[in-house]
Amino acid sequence: MTNAEHHEEERPGVDEELRDRITAFVARNFGAAARVRDLEPMLGGHAGLTFGFGVDANGADRGDYIIKLAPKGVRREGNTDVYRTAPLLRTLHGQGLPVPDVPFAAPDESEFGVPYVVMARLPGREFFIWDPHPSFDRSPAAAAPLWRQTAEVLPRIHKVDWRAHLPDWETPRPLDVEISRWEPIYRKALEPEWIEHADRLRLQLLKTLPADPLLGIVHGDYQPGNCLYAEGRLTGVIDWELVRIGAVLLDIGWLMFCADGDFWTEEIRPVAPVSPAELADIYQAGMGRSFSDLRWYQALAAYQLGSIACLNVRLHRKRQRIDPMWERFAFTVSRFYQQGLRLVS
Repeated sequence: MTNAEHHEEERPGVDEELRDRITAFVARNFGAAARVRDLEPMLGGHAGLTFGFGVDANGADRGDYIIKLAPKGVRREGNTDVYRTAPLLRTLHGQGLPVPDVPFAAPDESEFGVPYVVMARLPGREFFIWDPHPSFDRSPAAAAPLWRQTAEVLPRIHKVDWRAHLPDWETPRPLDVEISRWEPIYRKALEPEWIEHADRLRLQLLKTLPADPLLGIVHGDYQPGNCLYAEGRLTGVIDWELVRIGAVLLDIGWLMFCADGDFWTEEIRPVAPVSPAELADIYQAGMGRSFSDLRWYQALAAYQLGSIACLNVRLHRKRQRIDPMWERFAFTVSRFYQQGLRLVS
């Protein structure tokens, strides 16, 4: 749902059925002599099951890969439709963008029992913004360039002509739907105050809805936790399960929101030594134009993550999906909505 779920957790392991299926897959596609190595689950909050593996054949390294499997018994829609990312990633990779290549993918269930996507594994590690891996230097001099590079790549994604390259891929999602889809989610919050604050922000967002938004490819959770970095250089943009066609400023609004210290508390605060204004300037320079409503999109991002937190705090407290991290987010939910309202009032 969001990279806020991406933190250290117990690895679920690899069952023998999946191991056998991947072994057969490798033999079919790389030859009977090919062997699977280093098969292991990937950490993180993924919509499907995600595993990494390498391939050796005749003494040669044939590369490292990531396989994403759709969840079993779940309707193939939105972020559970794993296969839908295949044409999107192939398009972006073909345009020279730092995204994984997709050499193999299938929408049917003949090979793995569910649809799947196999991607080339890119070098680097995600910069999980709430708690970066110890291998990262958290100093402003080291962390700020990671955020700047993230902002620099974003215009290249948004400039891809989706009408030409993905004409039948998806119908654009209107902005009012981006707002209304969260109402039934936050209304289940355990804290009545959160619902009240969310209602106020929702109504103000609808009242101040931008006209004629620029449409394009929207990542959906665009921030350094969904990018890979190696030796201080951005090597890939990953985790595309939430991708859609929509208002492209959703992505820069989300990135600015994540970096904006006004939205966060000491209980949980991103390692973000850049200002939202600096990120906006980098993005607008890359787009070759300025945008007057970036603050609106930043407020929408706060509304969205606030609503996600309403859901996940509830699930945690009811022990339906135990995750102590959401208790830290509970300190920020009202602040998300209140600061968002300030931006659009």
